[in-house]
Amino acid sequence: MAAGAYMLPFGCTSDAILAALEPSYYPPALTGLRGSQPGSNIHAHSRAWGNKSDWGPTTNLKEEYDLIVVGGGISGLSAAYFFQKEHGKDKKVLILDNHDDFGGHARRNEHMINGDLRLTNGGSQTFVSPHARSELVLTLLKEIGIDLDQFKTAYDVNFYKRNKLGAITYFNKQMFGEDKVVKHPYCNYPWWVEGLPRPEISHEEAVQQAPLSEKGKEQLLRVLNGGLHVLDVPREELEDYIYSRSYFDYLKTNLRVDDPGVLEMARTSCSDWAGGGADVLSIGEAIDCGALGFDPVPTWKDLMGEEAFQTEVREHGNLFAEEDPYIHHFPDGNATIARMLVKKMIPNVGTGDNAKEIVTSKFNYAELDKSSNVVQIRLNSTVVNVKHGSDPNSSSDVFVNYINDNTSYQVKAKGVVMACYNRMIPHIVSDLPKEQDAALRRSVKIPLQYTTVGLKNWRAIKEIEMGMAMSPGNMHQVVMMDFPVSMGGYEFTKTPNDPCAIQMIACPFGDFAGTPPIEQFREARYRMINLQLEDYENEVRAHLSGMLPKGLFEFDRDVESITVNRWAHGYVYSGSRLYDSDLRGMAKIGRQPFGRITIANIDSAPSSYAHAAIKQAWRAVKELG
Repeated sequence: MAAGAYMLPFGCTSDAILAALEPSYYPPALTGLRGSQPGSNIHAHSRAWGNKSDWGPTTNLKEEYDLIVVGGGISGLSAAYFFQKEHGKDKKVLILDNHDDFGGHARRNEHMINGDLRLTNGGSQTFVSPHARSELVLTLLKEIGIDLDQFKTAYDVNFYKRNKLGAITYFNKQMFGEDKVVKHPYCNYPWWVEGLPRPEISHEEAVQQAPLSEKGKEQLLRVLNGGLHVLDVPREELEDYIYSRSYFDYLKTNLRVDDPGVLEMARTSCSDWAGGGADVLSIGEAIDCGALGFDPVPTWKDLMGEEAFQTEVREHGNLFAEEDPYIHHFPDGNATIARMLVKKMIPNVGTGDNAKEIVTSKFNYAELDKSSNVVQIRLNSTVVNVKHGSDPNSSSDVFVNYINDNTSYQVKAKGVVMACYNRMIPHIVSDLPKEQDAALRRSVKIPLQYTTVGLKNWRAIKEIEMGMAMSPGNMHQVVMMDFPVSMGGYEFTKTPNDPCAIQMIACPFGDFAGTPPIEQFREARYRMINLQLEDYENEVRAHLSGMLPKGLFEFDRDVESITVNRWAHGYVYSGSRLYDSDLRGMAKIGRQPFGRITIANIDSAPSSYAHAAIKQAWRAVKELG
């Protein structure tokens, strides 16, 4: 129990204390500032930053659970599912989450445009290379109703070619002196989108069209024609060398690049793939991302050999595995995985027994926390204290304090899985062993932003032939048509006259290139959470109005809705040989079990992929015994 709190008599129930959700409560349809919505982190920040422990009178709910899960993302939901699978469907589980929706980063965005429902993801995007994953992960997907083979027909691989949509670059007036579109991406970031055609114009022609000085054009062409062949390093030492040398040093020293426009193009050429600017990547990481001047597939094939490359991508999972293309994307991204897990554990939440049937199902959120449920999901509930009832080595129960609607509550469980942000755990579980406490405090998240925009039509997009637009110098470094997936009763947009949802992806950086990653993340995170909806709307307005043809596009006429998914704590940062190389070791120390408390989440992997979240959930459940 938090110090200074006053306990009300034991015997109150959640039904008596917690107000029922409004019938209209349906977070996926909300627009504006979403992701970690305003207010969702207030109590967590009070605990972590201000060391707050007095939360006022605490109501001791008449609730005891076999398991409490802190965090309702894919890892937390998987932990609840695995626990029941291991110990029985009758085992009572409570999932607590500080957000107003479940799924963590696997967030569903709905845009209703003139009665037409457009779906897209507000975070976790695609299940990467599922066939390369463990039997554990594949079994879970199958059990909850996901058929991987359906994507062979659900994903319309010919959509881009059929509509003559490709990868382009939008140069804005503010940085480059004019608003200009060139039908070439310059980098290789776009090629993870299955079916997106390669540019028809050459490097040389694309460079001549770029709004750069003659000096800048010369440097840009030098980068595009560069590669590992410019490095004076023996072939047998090359792989080690490229992971220990800076990509920006390569640009500035080996290729003599100093033009600010070219460096900005390079810095933003990896966007959310790397989770940070290319200025802090090694050469090897820049190749992996397809950064400016590098094409990953031919580069690695040349370095490793064709057979070794195919073995690597097949066995370890890779966006470029030929037998496992990047098509495993639901219309709402990995939110479908979260929704299927919830549906499996709380059947009355909505209709549908498999992924096809559930795509258009509108969940009834009032079903999530019914006391009659064996599994309950309690949203808008920030956990602030988790403590064993006695000595952690022998205790048989754990007490959990959380805040809901500014009121403090306590519940009890036989075990707890912490499936939340690792760095928050030492502030919640205050008596951890010192080494574990210190390791968890080293955990770092990368800020990310996925802005989804509902458009009444995409005629202007068709005019500039945009499947994806690299956008150096803008808040959103990437703008793209959503993935062309039709599933169940949901049909992807068909013609330019139809409504659509587009993605605008921002990976916020620090102001100064070359600043260590963690410092940049902190700066960018602070800036992100201090912007208002009006700031984001103005940015989207300027970006789309500058990029799309006037007349065919008018912001006030053609934009129906904007949803800004801000993830101040997004991808997990695992470090590299250039920076913070010990973070992977810290993750292993931090995820150790502590009495009846174990730790799941992607931070413990450390990896931001959905399959990693599932595997960590399984480990955490097994450690509880």
